[in-house]
Amino acid sequence: MNNKTGILLIQLGTPDSPSVKDVRKYLREFLSDPRVIDISAIPRFLLVNLIIAPFRAPKSAKIYEKLWTGNGSPLLFYSESVKEKLQSELGDDFKVELAMRYQNPSMDSVLEKMRKKNYKKMIIFPLFPQYASASSGSAMDKALEIISKWWVVPEVKTISEFWDDEGFLNAFYERGKKYNLNEYDHVLFSYHGLPERQINKVHPEKNCTTCDCSQNFKLDYKYCYKAGCYQTTRLLAEKLNIPSEKYTVCFQSRLDEKWLRPFTDKTIIELAKKGIKKILVFSPAFVADCLETTIEIEDEYQKLFEEHGGEKVQLVESLNDSELWINALKKIVLQNL
Repeated sequence: MNNKTGILLIQLGTPDSPSVKDVRKYLREFLSDPRVIDISAIPRFLLVNLIIAPFRAPKSAKIYEKLWTGNGSPLLFYSESVKEKLQSELGDDFKVELAMRYQNPSMDSVLEKMRKKNYKKMIIFPLFPQYASASSGSAMDKALEIISKWWVVPEVKTISEFWDDEGFLNAFYERGKKYNLNEYDHVLFSYHGLPERQINKVHPEKNCTTCDCSQNFKLDYKYCYKAGCYQTTRLLAEKLNIPSEKYTVCFQSRLDEKWLRPFTDKTIIELAKKGIKKILVFSPAFVADCLETTIEIEDEYQKLFEEHGGEKVQLVESLNDSELWINALKKIVLQNL
């Protein structure tokens, strides 16, 4: 039995390249996950394979081409850098691995490598600050499904969310304080959207549209993505001394009108029409810059803001592989031994 502790960091995933073929392959795997599109199997199969993947892939491939760098996908590049830096910080008693929930490096291949090491203890660590079934839940579900088939199942610890970790909050605080908040008319905290029905499944006795998590956080809201987003915002706003009237929580990347509100794109239009000229945007659902931050916020929302009279949408960079973020990860791992 290997006395080292195996650490599996999990990110969402990225196409292998910005080609239409690779983007289509990525979309098919991602959207076929029943935790992502939570409808019955046959309608989901038809929707993904006959409508979304064939028609969305060419458009998405063009967007990924804008995102791609000389190092490839930023999400993969920064995640690999985090793995190496965290390994250096944790030392020889640990072995840190990285897998993507969708595409490469695949969870199957990485966990097979970990199986052969025969670790006594493993930590499954999805890198999503706020729990959602479609992100953290799916990553842990897949990892545990694979591990459950091993002949020797080690002691396994899962980290389902960490938005309230002081190190995580301080790392985002350091990112934000580089900017003079007095130069901006308004601050947005933009989170990835989810269908309201997925939030309602977390607390079926409360309806997402009528609960008060946008104003108060209670223990029974734990694992509610919406509640986690609002509480993350309150904690960061307090650290940054941003008064409540100067910031808005909103949700981006929606597919239809039944997703979490308010929508970021509509909020940006409304602010521009009110005469707001400069907006600072945090995106604390992402720990690495990716399509949703670099392209959607920094590029697409900038154009949208200008079209309606605004001037500047300034994205606060994500944590990427910053020193404070690595230190925060190290402390979270050690606290979960």
